[in-house]
Amino acid sequence: MSKLELKNLNKTFSPKVVPVKDISLSVGDGEVLSLLGPSGCGKSTILRMIAGLEEPTRGQVLIGDKDVTRDRPGDRNIAMVFQSYALYPHMNVHDNLTAGLKLKKTPRPEIDKRVAEVSHILGLDDLMQRKPGQLSGGQRQRVAVGRALVRRSDVFLLDEPLSNLDALLREHVRADLKQIFAVQKAPVVYVTHDQTEAMTLSTQVAVLNNGYLQQLDVPERIYTHPANQFVAGFVGSPQMNLLTLPCQGQYALLGDFKVPLPALPTVPPQIVLGIRPEHVQLGEAEGPAMVRGKVFLVENLGMHNLVSVRVPNSQGEPLTLRILVQPGQWAERDLWLRIAPESTHWFDLQSGDALNKRG
Repeated sequence: MSKLELKNLNKTFSPKVVPVKDISLSVGDGEVLSLLGPSGCGKSTILRMIAGLEEPTRGQVLIGDKDVTRDRPGDRNIAMVFQSYALYPHMNVHDNLTAGLKLKKTPRPEIDKRVAEVSHILGLDDLMQRKPGQLSGGQRQRVAVGRALVRRSDVFLLDEPLSNLDALLREHVRADLKQIFAVQKAPVVYVTHDQTEAMTLSTQVAVLNNGYLQQLDVPERIYTHPANQFVAGFVGSPQMNLLTLPCQGQYALLGDFKVPLPALPTVPPQIVLGIRPEHVQLGEAEGPAMVRGKVFLVENLGMHNLVSVRVPNSQGEPLTLRILVQPGQWAERDLWLRIAPESTHWFDLQSGDALNKRG
């Protein structure tokens, strides 16, 4: 198998439209890299440049030791799974799986061997004579993945393959893909705006925004050690609390509560405190690490309630903290909340960069 490497990749459509800005990253054998970000962040453009469907303005695409930046798509030995499945409607499942192999004049015994292996992995044995119109959305997506797998390509590319599926089916197909990725050894690049897909499927996650790479890391560290305020707010559901607070001495002021600051060369006038809803704890009474607030919104998430609490702010308008609590009667209640210093994240107000590096 071959390593995929992108070096200083840039795509410029016009002086004001630059969807990809100097992206450098690599994906090794058996690794799954998810390109995660909001619409318009450049992730699909990167995928298209890897596939050869778009030509980079600058930079290189390397597969193994070969520079394929100017090679045609058909010369790159890449398999791609599209959001729209892109199956041939007049062909049955078997013919859709074998179409690419026949064009390459692969020997018939080899075709039969590959199709049998992939059909068994994906559970397509009973569907081989059906046409796409006779399949469910999940079955069509498995056929699309199978058509990529039978090619035994050097690199697999997937462009939001689950976005057309309903929530329950998406969970099943996501589990299928995770098992498939585990047994095949080629590099996989997976484009998604769904953080659950990125966190569960990937060995690495590249978070993108406005064409720039914000953070490249393993999923756990993307969640626990966000590199900046954008990553902190984008990754996590419910979203991280991000509060702009004034500073006094070595503390940030949240109402009457003083939150200890990390060790900083210079204490700024204001700072952004980040804390995830699951890390805000309920307290029974006023204490040294407690802040008081009033509940104004309760959202039932099933096993938890997401409770929004207004906290007094020394600068005027109250701040909102969102916390996760067990189901119960929370509306209009006054609560004492504890913010554990070890669970806090700190960000520069101007640049958005993380100021404390825990762990």
